Amino acid sequence: MKVAEDRLTKEYDKRTATTILDNIQNKISELNHNYNLDTLAIFASTDDVQFIRMPIDTTERVVISDRFATRDLVRDMASAVHYYTVVLTRDNARLIEASNDRVVREFDKDDDAQNNMENIQFPVENNGLYTTGDGGSDRSSNNESSHLKEFFNQVDKSVQELWGEHKMPLVIVGDAKNIGYYKEICDRPDNIIATVSNATNLEDGSAQHIVDSVQEAVEEYRTSLHKAALGEIDKARGANMLQTDLQEVYRSAFQGAGETLYVRRGYIQSAKIDEKAQTLSLPMMRLRKASQMMQSVKSSNTSFIMVAKLYLCHKISWMKINQ
Repeated sequence: MKVAEDRLTKEYDKRTATTILDNIQNKISELNHNYNLDTLAIFASTDDVQFIRMPIDTTERVVISDRFATRDLVRDMASAVHYYTVVLTRDNARLIEASNDRVVREFDKDDDAQNNMENIQFPVENNGLYTTGDGGSDRSSNNESSHLKEFFNQVDKSVQELWGEHKMPLVIVGDAKNIGYYKEICDRPDNIIATVSNATNLEDGSAQHIVDSVQEAVEEYRTSLHKAALGEIDKARGANMLQTDLQEVYRSAFQGAGETLYVRRGYIQSAKIDEKAQTLSLPMMRLRKASQMMQSVKSSNTSFIMVAKLYLCHKISWMKINQ
């Protein structure tokens, strides 16, 4: 903050600098540090301030400009697998939001996201397990499965209510029987990208322990996205709907004529953009390198991975952001 304060004071008039800094300080005073993640991005102007927590590593920096510097942040966030982990036992259910191998949060009763929920808030307790109408205990296998399915149905309704806002994929964690029951009653089974039946300490383990336990399954899902992306590239190439020239890719995206963009992992290209002419100006050395990079697209399938889509239109098939 000291660097930001010094630069604002030097580069802007006192009124503008004071307004921005006061806005930031007022927002900081409202910040609940219990929800901090790896990175806190502050976007501030004289009119508004936004704080965004992100589960990614970034280089600390202060950028003062007429536009917000978000390109690398968008790239890193788009490359992540962002998902909900539903943890099931006979007695309770937990819900953990994660990005790659990092916990974003575990939902609890004090979580603002669960305010005014129509269904039961997480963690969900199975208060009706095996209880019969006369208060006795019925542990026959048929009644056990019936009670568990009813409990998991309540859990799923809570999952789907929270899912509806963000539409993230689900990883289901539990023993094989509970996972099977949940998949039977789940309203949207297609949202389940993986199941993990060998995780331990499901009730008492930390959220990070649970997320660590599902990483092999998450990587398998990432690999499946990779293979699907390669298939889409081959399909587009066969239909003459694939563009590899950097200028043409930019122009098609600018005109809204692209459907999906695939970017080589780690590929970053600086250029001057002329929106009026719809062209990119690259230094000659970098232009040659970019051309070589694009040409390698035609002969190598191993350097692409699918992470996120930007739907533009329907004429070409290009847009998946770097892993």
